[in-house]
Amino acid sequence: MLFNSPIFIFAFLPVTVALFHALSLRSVSRAFLWLILASLFFYGWWRPLNVLLIAPSIVLNYVAADFIIRRQERRPRTAEAVFWAAIAFNICFIGYFKYIAFLAIVSNDVLGTGFAVQSVILPLGVSFITFQKIALLVDARAGRVQQVGLRDYVLFVLFFPPLISGPIVHFRELMPQFKAIDGKWSWGNGVAGFGLFFAGLFKKLVIADPIAAQIAPIWSAVADGGHPALLDAWAAALGYMVQLYFDFSGYSDMAIGTARLVGIRLPGNFNSPLKADSIIDYWSRWHMTLTRFLTAYVFSPIALMMSRRRLARGAPVMAGRRTTLGTFMALVALPTVVTMFVSGLWHGAGYQFLVFGLLHGGGLVVNHAWRLWTPKAWAQAWPVRYWAWPVTILFVILVEVFFRAPDIAAAIRVLAGMFGAHGMTLPNAVLARLGGLPSMLGLRAAAGGEGGAGFVLTWGLLGLAWAIALAMPNTLELFARFEPSLDFRLRPERARAVAWAQWR
Repeated sequence: MLFNSPIFIFAFLPVTVALFHALSLRSVSRAFLWLILASLFFYGWWRPLNVLLIAPSIVLNYVAADFIIRRQERRPRTAEAVFWAAIAFNICFIGYFKYIAFLAIVSNDVLGTGFAVQSVILPLGVSFITFQKIALLVDARAGRVQQVGLRDYVLFVLFFPPLISGPIVHFRELMPQFKAIDGKWSWGNGVAGFGLFFAGLFKKLVIADPIAAQIAPIWSAVADGGHPALLDAWAAALGYMVQLYFDFSGYSDMAIGTARLVGIRLPGNFNSPLKADSIIDYWSRWHMTLTRFLTAYVFSPIALMMSRRRLARGAPVMAGRRTTLGTFMALVALPTVVTMFVSGLWHGAGYQFLVFGLLHGGGLVVNHAWRLWTPKAWAQAWPVRYWAWPVTILFVILVEVFFRAPDIAAAIRVLAGMFGAHGMTLPNAVLARLGGLPSMLGLRAAAGGEGGAGFVLTWGLLGLAWAIALAMPNTLELFARFEPSLDFRLRPERARAVAWAQWR
């Protein structure tokens, strides 16, 4: 069941929210049970078998988490063994459903095996659910979670708003909110909830979907082996970048708004990433809960392990601008590249996703090196500040081609088209009005492609969407007065800049 489907908007959501508040007036415990049943219905709507697939995983992870919490002090070795066994189980669980076909492809390509490549139907939200279960296991091992009951655990894992596209939530930030629910309706929750939901719905239906419809023929032609011309390639890349932003951030807004209708604030997931002026800044704004998860559970453990090893050997560690290249490579570059490799693999099973992750890892390493060693006078010079944003966004758009393309060869064809390798085609009506301009620019322009009206519509939609993303406040800023998400705070100067647009 999708958030933008009529069955969700006009039936599931109002019934779920209304009964939750009605039950919470009499018994919060019954309201929680109702929310669990509603989440199970939501989860099994598309494919009821999903419930049977995910249920054993939930039970096993609950038993493991409860054992770790209860036996951590008295039987530390056993608790440690249970922890690693549970982590291995979760990796194998998501690995089978999401990566078994890709592993067969890799084996066939590298080792020459003849494994049959069979697609496996992916259970809904398996990536997000698995990350949340792993996060709880790690928090239980670290003592950040002191108690977990079966009902609370099931509610945490299956709570339907973040199931499809996140945000990735921690047990310790979600369950205290549930325990504080008193059954009283809050108009602030209602305004923020409905406002964020319909803002996200607008992003999805009015901006993302029309752009997707316009660029879909280009990507279909690329998938069939086509070589897109200059403007088509740029339309495909620019269109997908802004479509993905409004689609994904729209779903996140709808998830945050839906949760708010039952009194729960989820963490924010997007904070105007297309306004970022560095790759580091971009990943602190894009899919923020994923960045938070990967930083805490992949980057930090690797960096800490490497630091301890270097200290044990008497090797130098980070020392500001006096950091050696070897230290930087061991403590920053290696953990960053591994983390982004995991990020690419998490996003999808395919070589192109690994390239996507590694390229972003390389970009982050360069960005960290620039911040560490560049003289402050250079970093603050106006040419650097002027070019920071366009260089960042150009890099992100180019790398995103690998994310969208069906394979690496298709991505290379699009990138080649973006740099003019396949010439340029224009509708007859447009070409006639440009006269000799394309030739003056050294472009091989020819008549072809869609009609003039379609050309204008495509580029008009792209221009409008990019203008909205870059010039308008984001949805969290619009509803900042109502504390739309966890830990979201506007800096005073930003609050003054967007005060004219804030919902009152």
